[in-house]
Amino acid sequence: MLTGPKYLGLPIEFVRLDLAKGEQKQPEFLATNPNGKIPALEDGEVKLWESPAIMCYLACKAGSDLWPKDDLLKIDLIRWLNWDTAHFSRHAGTLFFERVIKVGFGLGEPNPTDIQNATGYFKQFAAVLNSHLRSRKYILGDRLTVADFALAGFLPYAQHAQLPIDDCDEIQRWHASLMELPAWRQPFPSN
Repeated sequence: MLTGPKYLGLPIEFVRLDLAKGEQKQPEFLATNPNGKIPALEDGEVKLWESPAIMCYLACKAGSDLWPKDDLLKIDLIRWLNWDTAHFSRHAGTLFFERVIKVGFGLGEPNPTDIQNATGYFKQFAAVLNSHLRSRKYILGDRLTVADFALAGFLPYAQHAQLPIDDCDEIQRWHASLMELPAWRQPFPSN
């Protein structure tokens, strides 16, 4: 989920790719993202991939507090982005892939071993996040940042991916507060 452009009110042209047809593997897209994955951003000479980097760039470009001005807060934000990639979204992504993507793209049955492993790790790291959020409105305290959008990326799909967050009251509270933001509920243009 790439919420930043809509939240920031930036004029972004979204280009949809048909992944089933392999459009992300075509030379013109690979020139922007040689990994052949989405999302990617082109802004003049700037070419970025990885949604956290794109969100940080757009927040900086807009002069938004989503990217803090304070250096220590920036470091804390980067810590949470790395933690998310290595732990929370990594295992949420496995559950999403096994339970949603495989079915949607006809890639076979979900792998029970992968689901079991990812569920165990997801619960472990969800407990860390849940505990962290106990005394905070957002990841970095009282201020909404790119970290919130990045870490919550799979939560809109929690039911479909069967993410085990029923016992994570703080994660649910935090995500409910994000759901109050129109740009979080509807991040992409309707066309």
